[in-house]
Amino acid sequence: MMTEMDWKAAAEAKRLSVLNAIPKKWQIQAIPPVSEQRDVTGSYIHQFLTAHEIEITETDAAGIVEQTISRKWSAVEVTEAFCHRAALAHQLVNCLHEIFFDAAIEDAKQLDAYYAEHGKPSGPLHGLPVSLKDQFHVQGVETTMGYVGWIGTFQGKKGDPRSTTFESELVRELRSLGAVLYCKTSVPVTLMMGETANGIIGYTWNPRNRYLSSGGSSGGEGALIALRGSPGGFGTDIGGSIRVPAGFNYLYGLRPSSGRVPYEGAANSMDGQISILPVVGPLATTARSIVLLFKAILSQEPWNHDPLALEVPWRNEIVQQTQALIEESQRGVPALAFAIVHHNGHVRPHPPVARGLKLVEQTLKRLGHRIIEWNPPASDLADEIAMRVFCSDAGTDVRSHFDLSGERPTQKLFIGHEGDRHLNAMDLAALNVQKREYQKLYMEYWNSTVDQTGTGRPVDGFISPVAAHAAVIPGQFKYIGYTVFANVLDYTSVVLPVTHADKQIDIPRAPGDYLGEIDKQIQEDC
Repeated sequence: MMTEMDWKAAAEAKRLSVLNAIPKKWQIQAIPPVSEQRDVTGSYIHQFLTAHEIEITETDAAGIVEQTISRKWSAVEVTEAFCHRAALAHQLVNCLHEIFFDAAIEDAKQLDAYYAEHGKPSGPLHGLPVSLKDQFHVQGVETTMGYVGWIGTFQGKKGDPRSTTFESELVRELRSLGAVLYCKTSVPVTLMMGETANGIIGYTWNPRNRYLSSGGSSGGEGALIALRGSPGGFGTDIGGSIRVPAGFNYLYGLRPSSGRVPYEGAANSMDGQISILPVVGPLATTARSIVLLFKAILSQEPWNHDPLALEVPWRNEIVQQTQALIEESQRGVPALAFAIVHHNGHVRPHPPVARGLKLVEQTLKRLGHRIIEWNPPASDLADEIAMRVFCSDAGTDVRSHFDLSGERPTQKLFIGHEGDRHLNAMDLAALNVQKREYQKLYMEYWNSTVDQTGTGRPVDGFISPVAAHAAVIPGQFKYIGYTVFANVLDYTSVVLPVTHADKQIDIPRAPGDYLGEIDKQIQEDC
């Protein structure tokens, strides 16, 4: 094991290597303190970019592909623009673990040469830069997942020939689609955290307010895309890790059900734990970009390469059916029915979140959709199941990776701890039965809403907060109850950006009348 001095030196060397990978022409000479410049989006970051770079990087992923496929923009000019903006983003908010701009530009040159020779794009994502959470292995660069002990290894294994040579299945598919990979984004050490911080690059800040968090565990993705240093990327989610960063950074994010996007060959915490499966999903600035990325991956038939991927292709007939129902609603026929979760009975959302829910409800009603009450099985049971799963090994897995270097976490982690009970096979079997019974209860409740909707179908979906609050002050993320229930149920969840906190409008509630201790803590944080 390293001494504290050793692991801190190794972490600092790795941190500096990332900064040194930024070309000198893109290095910011002086970054103002947060007290002088909270928000580094928009006009602040624009000062370092050309007008054409701004045009490219503020076009969404779907729009970029339209330009590259029509040859109006080359893959090289798009890649260089996003490499530049990603470099700026990292210097401002600490959002990158790996930078491989030179390799990306070479790949982009090959894509342009392919188009010139064959007269057609290389795939549906031709020339599109895509960022990746630092769980995905990419040839030529490391995967540390925030662990100091993983530096110079393959997932902590020294001398493993897969180090910097192996590629994850998602990476292979993105390359086949014509995407350009250029950076990997920051994660909290262990991944099991609603903020992003580790001993290598430090804390990943929220670009709109650098006093606040970018969320976690895909917080580097959230921060980078919020700064338009990426048009879209892929994160992972086992308890809210795509959805929380999407919510904190005003982005779209998709947590698909398990088995849709390949996880094969990605690094993970508690690898082999299958009671609650982690999933891979996209984050982007627009809904159509989420569709583009998700649909493109499914076109690669990941079920032929990942044994856990399901043979479920993109089903355009469902899209067409939904569009037809929306058209009916415009003629005054109640077409779609939704429920609104104003609070889950345990934690009340802060005023800006409550206001956002009301805006969504008003909009749905205005568009002719029906809103019903939502009183499902208690969400605290889902919280309990999830925490028992996350703590089932009493923290053995993550401690083994900390022990490689001797580092220790400094933030709240949703994992087990030494001294907790290590669940045996019978315990896990009973826990899986409890989860299945909860899933069945929820399914029966959902189906029972057919009597309330007036559409002849159960409710089409329900709207819930992503978290009880907007982006938090570092160290203040305490509650995953608004996201983790979907992981227990394995329900698809989509984050839609709605509004921003406004201290002139969103007045904190008067103290008292709390739903419980955790509600009291979170209301006081407001």
